[in-house]
Amino acid sequence: MPHHHHAPTVTVLTGAGISTSSGVPDFRGPQGVWTRDPAAAELLEIDRYVRDAGVRARGWRTWAGHPVWHARPTPAHRALVELERAGVLIATLTQNFDGLHQAAGADPASVVELHGSLATTSCLRCGASVPTRDVLDRLAAEPDPACAACGGVLKPDVVYFGELLPDDALARAVAAATDAHTFVAIGTTLTVHPVAGLAPLAVDAGARLVVVNAEPTPYDHLADEVVRAPIDEAVPALVRDLLTAP
Repeated sequence: MPHHHHAPTVTVLTGAGISTSSGVPDFRGPQGVWTRDPAAAELLEIDRYVRDAGVRARGWRTWAGHPVWHARPTPAHRALVELERAGVLIATLTQNFDGLHQAAGADPASVVELHGSLATTSCLRCGASVPTRDVLDRLAAEPDPACAACGGVLKPDVVYFGELLPDDALARAVAAATDAHTFVAIGTTLTVHPVAGLAPLAVDAGARLVVVNAEPTPYDHLADEVVRAPIDEAVPALVRDLLTAP
């Protein structure tokens, strides 16, 4: 029988790299969205988005054609759900807005979406929230759809450049990072702040750091273990180790 601690001990942070095998491209990798088309990043600048209907229309077209709508969870996403079900997972902190942790079976309450979610869209004026799919259905008639309630600007609930992270998400992430005996960073470059700072924060609070990423990160030198193997092999193996460790 695997040995279980009385309280959960593992906090996981995931970035785009955990979803690339499901067909969702990352942003900064060799085949990344912004690597191939640097101008695409401009579509996610909040000031330009609010100011320019053309940027909004291009942005909505991009979201409509995004591979996220057809993506399926990977073996890595599914392995992390095993950690949760075994009672050792404090939380899954994710920089991804693809919902694949939840699609794999994670309890939505255990997933902290640091960079928001594409599933819902909100009005920047009145705050009304609607399913993003409903907004995409309107694009043929309205390339820059306005809020049905007040006529304000609509934006997917993904964190854009220049926006703050969701209110309670960072606080929950900090708590989970500082409570962890083991902090595992998977498929994240650990270059986007404030989220990248969770890794050294966990280490400062006494955690073992495990980094699973194809490329080096700025915090590899703090890690007890750095794994370069493909994520869909590395994460299930790591989960087996964590569940059988004394």
